[in-house]
Amino acid sequence: MPHTTTVVIGAGQAGLATSRCLSGLGVDHVVIERGDVAQRWRIQSWDSLHLLTPNWMTRLPGFQYDGSDPNGFMSIPELIALFERYAAASLAPIEAGTTVESVERAHAGFRVATDRGVWSAKSVVVATGYCDRPAVPPASRRLASSITQIVPADYRRPGQLPAGGVLVVGASSTGVQLADEIQQTGRQVTLAVGRHTRLPRHYRGDDIMRWLDRLGVLSQPAEAVHAIEISRQQPSLQLVGRSDHSSLDLGTLHAMGVRLVGRVRDITGHAISLAADELLATMAAADIKMTEILMRIDRFITTNGLPATAPEPFRPTWPLAADSPDFLDLEAEGINTVIWATGYRRAYPWLRVPVLDARGEIVHEGAITPAFGLYVLGMNFQRRRNSSFIDGVGGDAWTIAEKIARSSVRGRVA
Repeated sequence: MPHTTTVVIGAGQAGLATSRCLSGLGVDHVVIERGDVAQRWRIQSWDSLHLLTPNWMTRLPGFQYDGSDPNGFMSIPELIALFERYAAASLAPIEAGTTVESVERAHAGFRVATDRGVWSAKSVVVATGYCDRPAVPPASRRLASSITQIVPADYRRPGQLPAGGVLVVGASSTGVQLADEIQQTGRQVTLAVGRHTRLPRHYRGDDIMRWLDRLGVLSQPAEAVHAIEISRQQPSLQLVGRSDHSSLDLGTLHAMGVRLVGRVRDITGHAISLAADELLATMAAADIKMTEILMRIDRFITTNGLPATAPEPFRPTWPLAADSPDFLDLEAEGINTVIWATGYRRAYPWLRVPVLDARGEIVHEGAITPAFGLYVLGMNFQRRRNSSFIDGVGGDAWTIAEKIARSSVRGRVA
């Protein structure tokens, strides 16, 4: 049985960042990946997808975007190539094409069984990411069999969908992007709107992410938040990465002809019950939150005497909720496809260490689990607000790598 100080599970941004940090501290380790580097990006991205963050935000330990378009947005093939280059430059010890079958306690460390052998390690870092498995509501099982159901991980392009209208459920970044792309092909899209975080792509002469970065919003630590669990469940930013730096929100979609309805309450065959009574409040809440953020940017600009263009007129989306229906008949509306853009959940059937809560999530405090030597990286708002971002995972990786290095010197992983 081969032995190493640390087994890192996953070779996405979190796993690669952890590997780079461990190498920099002289900690021997192995990175186990079921597929290739950036496997989830390879298999769960649609053809037209670009990053929501500008290229200059692609920063990892010992590495930063060095291309000619820092304000642009990378396509997924470009991102995968960048990760491959990062892994090669880091000399990351990756065991590709290797599936973890179990992680168990063994003596003072862990036994990690894979389909290609067993590893012994003092510590384990679970770096499988936040976007693990699509979270499809149980009500989907009651949808008529004639309706095609698909999750974003299986979506590639509009042409793969059956003819007819499309219902997209979920209005965060994925939902609005798919609604936009499909509507542009001439299909009628209906968007079921739940909680969402609205932001403009550009504000006062710069990208919104540049302002949030300058404000320190993205690097805000978890301990500075009043209710961290609520913050961790916030929906992803309603943004899109385009060469023209345009915004994408419910107002934009409505102007294109996308029909906006409330969130899905229940399903029986072709009949869908909608929360029409909640839609106005949901959209108003997103408008108010965006206004608060923009006002904070305005104050920051004024206080620091920064050059900036004049504020753009604010256009609320809540009036678009007027006359929203409380019922949808898919057959009568000619809707033949439902796309469940309803977020993700995590599953760890191979993790046989008692660190999972009732929801199946890994219990942790700032990446450190209750089991000595077991860590998790890349989760939403793990140590900082940007912990699940490519740009933010590096800080967490350094913290854990340093802890592993200190513990290894002492002879015990804490």
